[in-house]
Amino acid sequence: MLRHNVRIYMLTIPNNDLVPILQTAIGPVILISGIGLLLLTMTNRLGRTIDRARELAAHTPETPHTEGQLAILWLRARIMRLAILFASASALCVAFLVILLFLTVLLKIEVAWLIGGLFIAGMVLLIGSLALFIHDVNKSLSALKLELQKHKPENTHE
Repeated sequence: MLRHNVRIYMLTIPNNDLVPILQTAIGPVILISGIGLLLLTMTNRLGRTIDRARELAAHTPETPHTEGQLAILWLRARIMRLAILFASASALCVAFLVILLFLTVLLKIEVAWLIGGLFIAGMVLLIGSLALFIHDVNKSLSALKLELQKHKPENTHE
């Protein structure tokens, strides 16, 4: 009986009731777009890190300096992989949030706790991703510092 009533309501929902639903769902969709741009940046950084590691390993003799550089690059690649995972999971949470917002209105169900939980999970994952991104930037500066120390005269101090 309930299933039949839900189907009838979904088929007879007036357009003026549908517009606010769509407007509510647009906000999270914009967030997905922003996360997509962040993912683009992160995948580019990961690609550059991998390319740099391959170049260093193939064309540089094994020295403690090279091993230190490669260790930093390996750590950076792992950090970026985790940051990309967190950002992707955040986008998935937001995508489910959009669907849930739409369904709650269409089906007239109350699941505010689930909507809030998905939003909070998405934001926590996004914060984690950004924190890892910042950590990667700091690690790249560590690698640069190592490189600069290699070329620095021994008698000067910082």
